[in-house]
Amino acid sequence: MGRPILRKIDPSLDLSRCFREAVSLPQPWRSDLLFGRNAPLEVEVGTGKGMFLRKAAAGTPEVDFLGIEIALKYAKYAAAGLVKAGLTNAAVIHGDALRFFAEWLPDQSVHAVHVYFPDPWWKKRHRKRRVMREGFVRDVSRVLVPGGRLHFWTDVGEYFHASLALIAECSRLEGPLPVPEKPAENDMDFRTHFERRVRLQGGVIYRSEFRKP
Repeated sequence: MGRPILRKIDPSLDLSRCFREAVSLPQPWRSDLLFGRNAPLEVEVGTGKGMFLRKAAAGTPEVDFLGIEIALKYAKYAAAGLVKAGLTNAAVIHGDALRFFAEWLPDQSVHAVHVYFPDPWWKKRHRKRRVMREGFVRDVSRVLVPGGRLHFWTDVGEYFHASLALIAECSRLEGPLPVPEKPAENDMDFRTHFERRVRLQGGVIYRSEFRKP
């Protein structure tokens, strides 16, 4: 399922508060330099249009949220949504999430990692490009605080079961824990735009959650 065409971003919006290029960030990552405080941090891999980031940040102002998006136009679009919503506890990083986890995030610095509907890379020869790979799973386990959570959803059954096997093999995360699907209360009551599209089309979504001991 391809990505839809984005609306144009208002050129008058100042994105400087909630948009950063990964290459411009200090290593190791320090949340207080961006958010001006030390609060629990949750990271979304593949922010897309930013629905999850906006809803999560608005619903839990005591938590800081960081979205990582490799496509520049989507990263800026999601950041623009944060600006328009007046949210100060969320930001978008333009860059490679796998590299960001490996090179920027310190040990035990993240309270939750969210991976929703990553590219399945359908062809077998391309599957080495998947986000859910050994190095990333090990980094997720490393950066999570004790009790921290990994949320992984996909609409591809093969990818889901392969990832669960990988997590079991390469980490000590507990799970998968059940994640029930709840009825949508309104037209935008979904975790991401992709979830909304799949559910409205009657597709199946595989949900999982893992916990670091």
